[in-house]
Formats: sequence, C-alpha cells, structure tokens
Amino acid sequence: MTDFDGQKIVVTGATRGIGAAIAAAFLGQGATVIGLYAGNEAAAEAFRGQCGEAAERLHLFSCDVSDYAAVEALYAEIEARFDTIDVLVNNAGIRRDAVLALMKEEEWRRVIDINLTGGYIMSKFAVQLMLKKKYGRIIFITSPMAHLGFAGQANYAASKAGQIGMMKSLAKETAKRKITVNCVSPGFIATELLDDLDPEQVKAYKKMVPARRFGRPEEVAHAVLFLAGAQASYVNGAVLEVTGGL
Repeated sequence: MTDFDGQKIVVTGATRGIGAAIAAAFLGQGATVIGLYAGNEAAAEAFRGQCGEAAERLHLFSCDVSDYAAVEALYAEIEARFDTIDVLVNNAGIRRDAVLALMKEEEWRRVIDINLTGGYIMSKFAVQLMLKKKYGRIIFITSPMAHLGFAGQANYAASKAGQIGMMKSLAKETAKRKITVNCVSPGFIATELLDDLDPEQVKAYKKMVPARRFGRPEEVAHAVLFLAGAQASYVNGAVLEVTGGL
C-alpha cells in the first residue's frame, strides 16, 4: 500500500463501522485524519482511544454533512488549520427502511439528505481545496443496492444510485486537475448497520454471497486506500465492488 505520510484525509462517518476502519487504515499509513461524526460523542471518544499514539494525528469534528452552512464553516476551519486536503472519503450514511407505500416523508428525505446531498456538499468544498494543489482523491462509499434494490429500501437504493451518478459526472469535471473520483461498493459488511437483522435474514443474506460470509470493515478500507493512492491515478469514474461476489 502507498504511504500516506503527511497527507490530509477527510473521512465522514469516521468513528464507527466501515468509516472507523477507513480512518484507522489511513492513520496506520502515517496520514493526518480529519474525521467527521454525526454526534455520538461516546463512540467518537472510544474510537480515539483505540488509535493509540496515532490519535495525535486524528482530528474529530461533529458535523451534519447535510447542513450546508455547517459544512462550509467546517471547511473554512480545515483550510485555516491544514491549508488543503488530499483525500475525501464520503462514507457517512444511514438507513430508514420501509416499504415505499408506507414510507414517511421524513424517512425518505433524511436518507437522501445524508447519503446523497451530504456527498454533494462535502465534495463541493473538497474540490475547492484540492484545486489549490491540483491533486486529490474523492471516494464515495456506495452500495450494490444502487442496482439490486431490496424491498423496503427504495430511499437507500435511490441515494446510492445517485452517488454513482454524481461520482461519474464529477470525475469528468475534475480529471484535468488530477483529481480522481471513484466509488467503493461494499456488500454485506459485518458492522452495526446490520445489527437489526434477525438470524433468519442473516442466514438468507449469507446464502446470497458466493463467499458465504459477510465482509470485514478492514477489507473495505484496503479498497479505499488503493483508490486514494498515487498508483491509482488512471482509475477514474469507477465503481470498485467489495461484495464477495454478490
């Protein structure tokens, strides 16, 4: 893996699950990680405690990625403290499952706001900083639900499909500035996002995966590090699936 020593990495949803694995992987490569979380202070402090000496290079901020003004203010602080950034990982995401006919408007809007609009806002200001050095990597954490679609996940599937469309457009806009934009698409990964599944659902989902197991957050982090590295300079507008063959 590429050494990210000295690079500034922004990771949203950075203190739990896949986001924590991604943040830890970058810290392990010598990067400075600017981690965003929604508001769970206990989880944020627990993650910091797990980072050991690398916690000196971890900077955590509570921020709602769907709040334009809050994100704009955060990027102003990032620019003042770090001048620019090298990598943005749009990982923050939520689920609010319900069949569409019974889905509340708030359940639809909140998922779209966090998963899709949040990615737009974060990426907009990231590009502006990356243009200062004409280099950058933007990575969206999407999902196979973008093209598979599960019953009860119309909002989630729509948000993830939207991420891929946005990624492909942005990749074309920034390529001349040596800024690449890609997606990593994890399948079933063993995180708390799957904690609400009953045992029969778990068994059924594992049968869907040719690998016959759920993935590990660290396996997603390895894919992110590859796309974020200098050696992936000609990988642009791509979706890298980490699904066990789903």
